[in-house]
Amino acid sequence: MILERCTHALSLPEAPLAVLNKLHRAGFRALAVGGAVRDALLGVAPKDVDLATSATPREVAQLFPHSHEVGARFGVMLVIEEGVAVEVATFRSESGYEDGRHPGRVEFGALEQDATRRDFTVNGLYYDPLRDEIIDPVGGMKDLKAGILRTIGDASRRFQEDHLRVLRAARFAAQLDFSIESDTFEALRENSARLQYTSAERVRAELEAMLLGPRPARGLRILHYCGILEVVLPEVEAMIGVQQPVDFHPEGDVFVHTCLALEVLRPDTPVLAWGALLHDVGKPLTFSVKDRIRFDRHVPVGMEVAEKILRRLRCDRSTIEQVVALIREHLRFAAVMKMRPATLKRFLRQENFADHLALHRADCLSSHGDLSLYDFCRKQLEGLREEGLRPRSLLSGRDLISMGFAPGPLLGTILRAVEDEQLEGRLQSVEEARAFVAARWQPGTSA
Repeated sequence: MILERCTHALSLPEAPLAVLNKLHRAGFRALAVGGAVRDALLGVAPKDVDLATSATPREVAQLFPHSHEVGARFGVMLVIEEGVAVEVATFRSESGYEDGRHPGRVEFGALEQDATRRDFTVNGLYYDPLRDEIIDPVGGMKDLKAGILRTIGDASRRFQEDHLRVLRAARFAAQLDFSIESDTFEALRENSARLQYTSAERVRAELEAMLLGPRPARGLRILHYCGILEVVLPEVEAMIGVQQPVDFHPEGDVFVHTCLALEVLRPDTPVLAWGALLHDVGKPLTFSVKDRIRFDRHVPVGMEVAEKILRRLRCDRSTIEQVVALIREHLRFAAVMKMRPATLKRFLRQENFADHLALHRADCLSSHGDLSLYDFCRKQLEGLREEGLRPRSLLSGRDLISMGFAPGPLLGTILRAVEDEQLEGRLQSVEEARAFVAARWQPGTSA
């Protein structure tokens, strides 16, 4: 085991540090472990800090009344300290993985055993803030300095224990900008098909973490090279080699364009991430060569494909609806300069338009580079107040009924026409609206 004294103390948030100190005062060994230590050594502020300890789950529960079992059988407790949840796990060894996720046997033990059950060497680092020491039982510091992602022990065995580690390897390599050690890479390729037996929710969480990370395009390429992409997202794998018209897409095929769009966008929400990834997912199915390469109906086809993918990955309804809307609207930007004022204002005021605009910008910069339509929309938005986009209604359904119209679909048609006139700037008052309706419709007429 390697002990390395830090040149300066790693900064840990107050809540996990308080839990660690309390465990230490009670006579237990307690250390920060895993991704938080890795990130801190790389100069990245850790978000969640996990602790490893010699205390058993029962002893943790006795020491911390505000704690919950999240996997006591596996030695994991959740301690609530100052309103912050801190995961505390007992040093343990694991064996007998039968479902590709959970160990059949867990034995509490020493730190050395705890380290060898973990996934990658750079995640097998422990930090003792009381002594300001890095404890490195698996060679993680060497790989961290060299920028190498390597499994702890036999790579195939690590991936067979937990199938999701296949996807996590690609995410970590992209997130950290590390190369993948050769044996680990080969094991990734050999075990990629195991992901089909992993729950959709876990796969989606890893994919979203990758897409929302600092290098989503690199992550996609790693997924492809390792044979993972065709398992988890075959519809995206199908983009590879699908050529596009060079006048509009000098960058290359649909996959290259998608990777570039993700690089430009750097999505910060799952909706934007999936929108960028899937905005052209209909192209492989609609590719044709006529007078030039064409993708007729790739938008409606892409909407259907994207919805199937997101349902398969168990995304929530709101996310699915917003992503499908991004795909539906992404080609409408081509017509914004020719839209009537009412049509344009309705386009600009749609829900989450900032996402639509961000995706359009990324779409342009990852292809032809022309941002004139993007600039046009920005200027229109800057020049329009809320009242201009969503004017106060001049008439209501009750107003129309008082004018003699019967309840029914015609009322909606009339009210939309009145709002059109408002948005076009031709109606300003209730009196003008009533006169407009009286001139076009008579009570008792149908739509």
